[in-house]
Amino acid sequence: MSQEEIERLVRESQEFAEEDKEIKEKLDAKHSLQNYLYTMRNTVEDHDKLADKLTSDDKDTILDAIKETEEWLASNEHDADRDAFEGHMKELQRVCDPIIASIYQG
Repeated sequence: MSQEEIERLVRESQEFAEEDKEIKEKLDAKHSLQNYLYTMRNTVEDHDKLADKLTSDDKDTILDAIKETEEWLASNEHDADRDAFEGHMKELQRVCDPIIASIYQG
């Protein structure tokens, strides 16, 4: 194998490594969002958790945010990038976390 061929193979492997890293980061962000959706739904619907402690308005606010995010995810899960998944995660957390925190503080 010539030096040129070796250098080409090294370049290609580095390009593939970068692509693999981007794919992994995208999938990690997607899975984090899916896990958070599942956890929040379970938290607000399970009577052994917070379901009985939430006001109906707070529960509706969280469930509406979950539904909106799930609909976005169903339409975009293949096309969205890591930043989009992370952005939706932050938006969902911005809605849910203060409500959940107020229950634990009260």
